[in-house]
Amino acid sequence: MSSKTLINVYYDAQCPLCRQERRRYERWSGRHAKDIGWLDVSEHEQTLRAKGVDPAVALRSLHIETAQGQLIEGIDAYRLLMKRIPLLVPVAWLIGLPGIKPALRTLYDVWVKRRLKKQGRWPL
Repeated sequence: MSSKTLINVYYDAQCPLCRQERRRYERWSGRHAKDIGWLDVSEHEQTLRAKGVDPAVALRSLHIETAQGQLIEGIDAYRLLMKRIPLLVPVAWLIGLPGIKPALRTLYDVWVKRRLKKQGRWPL
């Protein structure tokens, strides 16, 4: 995918770490940061539903919509973002390896559940 391709990232803007990661990504991507639309899941529930995504599911996992309308979720969504930053391309490849990808997904799911419980937003 070309770095000029506009993508929409649906993320949890109520999550301090998620906001921090967004700022870091924008800093690292430099001039390409403008090619990404950052959309708060809570503010775009209807849009997500229209695309067949339950907003509660979107709160538990990063979702990206490509310029072609394809929805990418979870570790694959993170990999797509990483591939847009040359320094992170090897990391994107690494986290996609069999064995690593499912393990990261499990850790991520545990972390998100813990975070949402702490914020009083679980169960969704």
